[in-house]
Amino acid sequence: MSKELKTFSREEVAQHNKEDDLWIVIDAKVFDVTRFKNLHPGGASVFLPEDIAGQDATEAFYGLHRHEVLLKPQYQRLQIGVVQGEKSVLHATLSGELSEVPYAEPLGLTPGYNSPYYTDAHRRFQRAARKFVDEILTPDAVAREEDGKRPSLSVMKQMAETGILAMTMGPGAHLKGRTLLGGVVKPEEFDRFHELILAQELSRHFCRGYRDGQSSGATIGLPPIIHFGRPELRDRVVDEVLGGTKFLSLAISEAFAGSDVSGLRTTATKTPDGKFWIINGTKKWITNGTFSDYFTVGCQTEKGLTAIFVERGEGVETKQIKTSYSTTAGTASITFENVKVPIENTLGQEGSGVFVILSNFNHERWAMCCGAARHMRFVVEECLKWVNQRKAFGKPLHSQAVIRAKLADMIAKTEAAQHWLENVTYQMQHMDYKQQAQLLAGPIGLLKMFITRSAQDVARDAVQIFGGRGITKTGMGKHIEHYHRTVPFDAILGGAEDVLGDLGVRQAIKAMPKSVKL
Repeated sequence: MSKELKTFSREEVAQHNKEDDLWIVIDAKVFDVTRFKNLHPGGASVFLPEDIAGQDATEAFYGLHRHEVLLKPQYQRLQIGVVQGEKSVLHATLSGELSEVPYAEPLGLTPGYNSPYYTDAHRRFQRAARKFVDEILTPDAVAREEDGKRPSLSVMKQMAETGILAMTMGPGAHLKGRTLLGGVVKPEEFDRFHELILAQELSRHFCRGYRDGQSSGATIGLPPIIHFGRPELRDRVVDEVLGGTKFLSLAISEAFAGSDVSGLRTTATKTPDGKFWIINGTKKWITNGTFSDYFTVGCQTEKGLTAIFVERGEGVETKQIKTSYSTTAGTASITFENVKVPIENTLGQEGSGVFVILSNFNHERWAMCCGAARHMRFVVEECLKWVNQRKAFGKPLHSQAVIRAKLADMIAKTEAAQHWLENVTYQMQHMDYKQQAQLLAGPIGLLKMFITRSAQDVARDAVQIFGGRGITKTGMGKHIEHYHRTVPFDAILGGAEDVLGDLGVRQAIKAMPKSVKL
């Protein structure tokens, strides 16, 4: 039962301005900090100035602390009353609700704006997805990002039960018979823009390692099984992975070859009777590898690069790799030593691995673009909030022209990234898997290069706007520090940005008509 709060006039509050009797006002709420003052990280002295003790400390508080501090139980207990005739105006965004900060939401999903892509059904879906993220994912994400453990199995189970794991694979037969987010969208109505919304909402908790730890391995490792696996293998693995009972990784990159897929050295050799593959080699930087049960593996065979489905078992060993983001992502090195795999686990034809892998890269890179574009937007929102409440030289931070110039560039790049992404998504919506593989590798490569380069610009400017707080892991700038530290991941994972840019240009050159001259 909550305690009854009393009502005080500002004159009454002002009388409690001594070190042994100390009250303050924050957003029309009265707090007794007499006993707390010595526990404050900044010491008791921060409460004693004449404009703080017994006075309205709202501006000073929000210059030092995030609103979430007041929501913690240990600080809520300090509130003893409210100011007579006044109401609190500051509040946290409610679960499932959209932000009211300009540019905090994609324009097409912002109330008052129109879009050729999104319908009211998409908007209802967004709110349902956001509510799930706010209430279920975010608490687990914050905890796991800190302790480095894998995403909680109970949360993964809820993601499976609500159809979220299945929806991250995009539209398709794998959705048939499933109830998606409580029925907010029917499986046959789920399209690429629902998937885009979901991918961006799943990134909003802003815990970069956790997002990769959730289901990234399956998102990039399962499509080859869906599209190229034998029906009995496909059906079993899809049910297990999308049901949250088994975990899967895409195992392509090696210490010897990353973006250069043709340079892979892991080998698969047939047994004399032709019934099995014997796989030997190592893989590196494999997302979810430490806790995956299954692996989609790129191997060199007599006929060339081949994709093979491998189950964890004898001869498969995984070791954790520590990177600059949380170990909750399960990034691993994998060793395959004389691993015996049924020949029926081949995905597609022997030697067709380049097509299997490269066609899968489109979806992987597109999904990464979704998350990266959303992270840019989140940083813009953080910066707009900060410049509106932070004062420098006696004026709001946004009064500085150089700050406004940085924000203008950040917003422009964020909006450009989103609109290009939506255009590519529209193309995906109207192409089959083969057409996407043939036509979209170049555009998606260029899109990813643009977004990841823009993201690093946004990260750098955000740190400048937040100053020292932008390089501090806690407090006002914690999200900015996290973003600046982890933003390079998107420029590397799924293909280095320089390689992808070159891919886009090479495909454009290849498509140049011979009849065209200046």
